[in-house]
This record gives sequence, structure tokens and C-alpha cells, in this order.
Amino acid sequence: MKEAKLVELKNKVKGLTNIVKQLIKEIQINATLAQGTLTAFQYHIGEKKWEKLINELKEKEKKAIEEAEEKKLEIPEDK
Repeated sequence: MKEAKLVELKNKVKGLTNIVKQLIKEIQINATLAQGTLTAFQYHIGEKKWEKLINELKEKEKKAIEEAEEKKLEIPEDK
């Protein structure tokens, strides 16, 4: 491979590395923001309502998982 081509590829890899690093930083910022928002919401509604809400969400998730498993187990009929 020519040296110019290697330099070009090296520069592209360096550029992509910088982009990925920036994306990771943005994801971390979004995660921190989401966590802060949830904490503020938790304080706003109170501990009892928060626990009730979490339990409701857990039940919905459990039902969704069960339904997905049932769909996987269904065998389509041949025509």
C-alpha cells in the first residue's frame, strides 16, 4: 500500500475516533440528565407514589415479557 493511502486511512481513523469520543460524552450527558430528571420527579411525587409507580411499571414489563415469550412459542399452522 502506498504511504499516502496509509496516511489517509490513519487520518480517517483518527477522525472517527474523535467522533466516537464525542458521542460517548453526549451519551453520558444525556444519562446524567435523565437520572437527574427521574430524581426530581421522585422527590416531586413522593416516596409512596414513586414505589407504587415502580411496582406498576414492573408488572407491565413482566406482562410484556410473558406475552413476547408466548408469541415465540406459537407455532404457525401450515396451509
